[in-house]
Amino acid sequence: MNQLLKNCFINLAKTNQKALIPYVMAGDPRPDITIDVLHKLVRGGADIIELGIPFSDPMADGPVIQQAAERALQYNTNIIDVLSMVAEFRQINTRTPVVLMGYLNPVEVMGYRVFARKCREAGVNGVLLVDLPPEESADFVPAMQEQDIDIIYLIAPTTTKARIKKIIKNASGYLYYVSLKGVTGAGHLDLKAVEKKLNQIRPLTDLPLAVGFGIKDPETAVAMQKIADGVVVGSVLVNEFKKHADEPDEVAAFVQDILYAMYVAMGKYYINYDVEE
Repeated sequence: MNQLLKNCFINLAKTNQKALIPYVMAGDPRPDITIDVLHKLVRGGADIIELGIPFSDPMADGPVIQQAAERALQYNTNIIDVLSMVAEFRQINTRTPVVLMGYLNPVEVMGYRVFARKCREAGVNGVLLVDLPPEESADFVPAMQEQDIDIIYLIAPTTTKARIKKIIKNASGYLYYVSLKGVTGAGHLDLKAVEKKLNQIRPLTDLPLAVGFGIKDPETAVAMQKIADGVVVGSVLVNEFKKHADEPDEVAAFVQDILYAMYVAMGKYYINYDVEE
């Protein structure tokens, strides 16, 4: 397990706190503000950052994140650019874990071992590839493990116990439980159903359980942090880029504000890190 990610959850657990994990698409609405957005996420209370890799066919994502990928791709934002953004972020911040979230194709084109090495060099701590199931991970897993990059897998409401056992064999960092059936940003969140599923998963693994898809406001974040180890906030943040794509500075400030509201609502202890070192 990547030490930075491991220590993040350990330190939060010491004070009975849960990880706040915002998701943003790299390069959205413009590549030149992504670094500023990442720092504002931290100042808003982010414990871990999920950074999306733009892809032309994001099949697991709803319209909001699909359109974010399209905006980023209009600037030709690619996987090399995303890694460069992480490396630049790391020039100031070395203690907030960064997880790349995306799809297999760009990684496969680059090559697993090259990608894993570049992730380590940039300062990436974990990778979640939505469309790479455990059955097809035989070459990917050792490449990432050699570079101490955590492999994070999705678990869906329909995932069986037998399949969960197969998933956790190679999983590290944390498990990402998809709280809704469907794509990102869809549907109504059933907290009782989520809690029931998490209770089925916990006896099978020691990994922290983060929940995403459907966390849209501070109230939902508070409810979710009572039953999960981490709360992933995505579409509600990305949607602001859609509304204010021509006002990136204001969007970045909004991202900080909404995260901070969730941070405070979750009973966390806020410190404004202007500089992380």
